[in-house]
Amino acid sequence: MNTSFLARAPFNLDAPTIAWVETTYRALSLQDKVGQLFNLLSRGTDPDELARLERLRPGGITRYFGSDGDAERMRIAAAQRSAPVPLLVSADLEGSRMSLPFGTQVPNPLALAAIDDIEVTAEISRIIADEAVAVGVNWSFTPVIDINHAFRSPIVATRSFGSDVDAIRRHALTQIEVLQRHGVAATAKHWPGEGYDDRDQHLVTTINPLSMAEWEMTFGKLYRAAIDAGVLSIMSAHIALPAFVRERLSDPGIEAFRPASISKLLNIDLLRRELGFNGLIVSDASEMAGLTSWSRMRAAKSQLIAGGCDMILFTRAPEEDMAEVRAAVEAGQLAAERFEDAVLRVLALKAALGLHKASEHLPTGAIARASDKTIADAALRRAPTLVKDTLGLLPISPSRYRRILVISGGIISPLHGTPSEFRLPDMLAGEGFEVTLHTQQPAIDPADFDLVLYLLGEETLLTRGRVFLDWARLGGDFVGAMRRYWHDIPTVMISFGYPYHLYDAPRVPVYINAYCTIDDMQAAVVDLLIGRHPWNRHSPVDPTCGVEDAKY
Repeated sequence: MNTSFLARAPFNLDAPTIAWVETTYRALSLQDKVGQLFNLLSRGTDPDELARLERLRPGGITRYFGSDGDAERMRIAAAQRSAPVPLLVSADLEGSRMSLPFGTQVPNPLALAAIDDIEVTAEISRIIADEAVAVGVNWSFTPVIDINHAFRSPIVATRSFGSDVDAIRRHALTQIEVLQRHGVAATAKHWPGEGYDDRDQHLVTTINPLSMAEWEMTFGKLYRAAIDAGVLSIMSAHIALPAFVRERLSDPGIEAFRPASISKLLNIDLLRRELGFNGLIVSDASEMAGLTSWSRMRAAKSQLIAGGCDMILFTRAPEEDMAEVRAAVEAGQLAAERFEDAVLRVLALKAALGLHKASEHLPTGAIARASDKTIADAALRRAPTLVKDTLGLLPISPSRYRRILVISGGIISPLHGTPSEFRLPDMLAGEGFEVTLHTQQPAIDPADFDLVLYLLGEETLLTRGRVFLDWARLGGDFVGAMRRYWHDIPTVMISFGYPYHLYDAPRVPVYINAYCTIDDMQAAVVDLLIGRHPWNRHSPVDPTCGVEDAKY
């Protein structure tokens, strides 16, 4: 058993801790070693889940949380008590709606990039880490170090720190350092780099089209910096990097477009050997079509490990998929050395987090603190960007714009079910405005309103394929889609998410990017609209998408 790599960064294990990894590995049966390679999805309140976890003995779980923080904490603690080897408990702690539903409402990466204050990013990252540890989470699939280059990308959008590589580097390194200092393993994603393809890995294998020289100046710079900073894990995604494969193979053909998640060239040759990453490589969700369009769902599981991933994220059929991996090991299709290396790295991550020394004491006390909400609220007020106000309209007041018509399709998130309503109209009513919600018919009479307010609520959308301004949905029908009211009624458009709606509405006179759909961001925008605080004028991306008339 070769464990010499465990003493090196990012694990940095001492001799007694390496001995724990070795002893634990030797004590595991083949079936239990296979189980360590799986990170299972956990959601809901299924009473049989704990028994299932106890039977399957996975290496970790990724929890999709309900609204009751204390119940979630008790559930995780119970799972840990029944696990023979401590569990990695992971979550996508990206801020906004991709966060703990019972925790402090915090900005997402694009909002933090709009603020562009490293101290704010550090404080928000500290809040995220503290609350994660309080509920039992020890691993976050953040930071996202993708680049907002292709504005139509539905899965980068608000999850990245923008389009400037140096800004992404500053904020991502801050988040890595703070998360890991507070006991949460960080994950740089999505290897080998997303944002130049405007498609969605959930639906298709996406392609990073850069030459290797271009890649080194962008994603190479970001991943090397994250590795130098000691990031404990990297998520290998269903993204191809043809330029690197073509450097290594004379006539690769379709192999140039193999997803990184099952590519030895990208995971082992490039990430491990050339960039020197010694931590844990976790696959992106293994049942996304970016992978299953390449391989049968079941066969892909052992291919992920063979291709250099150390942990498999998610499975709908854990018994069958674990059996497939075990059979691949027993038949020699999955090399024994690669299998051993993967299991050891999973155990090493647990040891680096001190999970082997964790007591069974259940954390108590409030998960979200009032002092942290004060910090987060102050940050949220600094994020919304006033992109343009060609009317000199802002701030608004009931004396000037009492009668407001709100046009909105609601807050849309495939991960959270049917669209939900904005609370902002009620907040404006509380400030003395008379607010009417738009219905499909009849057409609006300009004499009835002083202001039209478009509220758009689409952050990053997974599996939808595209984010766009759906005029037909907003207008109610074919004719309504073509109506534009801003020549007769002052109009403001606010995007609480996707920052590129000016591409579909370049002539709207007042446009604001607010980045997050959470209630506390809506409250912050109300404060800004009525002039209680100054607007941010910094955009972390080009909101005009290169459409020149959108500036005016």
